[in-house]
Amino acid sequence: MEEPGMDTEAETVATEAPPRPVNCLEAEAAAGRRPRTPAPHEAACSRPPAQPPGDPAAQASVSNGEDAGGGAGRELVDLKIIWNKTKHDVKFPLDSTGSELKQKIHSITGLPPAMQKVMYKGLVPEDKTLREIKVTSGAKIMVVGSTINDVLAVNTPKDAAQQDAKAEENKKEPLCRQKQHRKVLDKGKPEDVMPSVKGAQERLPTVPLSGMYNKSGGKVRLTFKLEQDQLWIGTKERTEKLPMGSIKNVVSEPIEGHEDYHMMAFQLGPTEASYYWVYWVPTQYVDAIKDTVLGKWQYF
Repeated sequence: MEEPGMDTEAETVATEAPPRPVNCLEAEAAAGRRPRTPAPHEAACSRPPAQPPGDPAAQASVSNGEDAGGGAGRELVDLKIIWNKTKHDVKFPLDSTGSELKQKIHSITGLPPAMQKVMYKGLVPEDKTLREIKVTSGAKIMVVGSTINDVLAVNTPKDAAQQDAKAEENKKEPLCRQKQHRKVLDKGKPEDVMPSVKGAQERLPTVPLSGMYNKSGGKVRLTFKLEQDQLWIGTKERTEKLPMGSIKNVVSEPIEGHEDYHMMAFQLGPTEASYYWVYWVPTQYVDAIKDTVLGKWQYF
């Protein structure tokens, strides 16, 4: 027979024992009910307590979630893209190629990549990254080119006439044998001419091209001011600053007996009489000069 007061004592002990956290499902299991799938409002009961604001683990979780999308871990640089006298400030991945940069420019300006001449210390190679050509944050990227509408407006018969004229020129005597050029070439190679690399193609150097002669036999240097889209032709007497868009054509021919150097002319007007001749241009820079002045799209 139970002694009086035993039930009361047991209840007192039970109430004094520290309660253990019990979620909704555990409570049902303790009551002898069959486990079931928790309802949405009950699922919250079984979740661990939310971490307080400022908790390092919670902040790390948010940071990782942001980095997981949209070019995670890609280093960006600030660029100023200049086309048609308009500046566009953009952020662009440093490890993207010149070809990808052209696609970005297309999305900004509507200028097709094939018709873009993109310049940063020379023509930007399509297969190299901005990091490889040492682009820095805040760099100015110059873009020259025409839209589809401009190209469609080109006079096709005029192009055909130009091609016929070029074919006729090919039948003529080589330029280096003509009297007007012979009198300059007969002076021989300038003592301070820049070294040449036969069979190579290189980007324009960061310094002016010097050690060359002009038509009168005087010393001349070429400076490519890409930021202003200008070609500076400097002599002892003066420096002519020519907008690249004003140069109609660039022609060149290897110097006979010195094929690692070229004679080159910049057409400044509508006829051959406007040619500005430069002699002893290192052959490795010839294509880079034409690309920089005319743009690759001119060849299509």
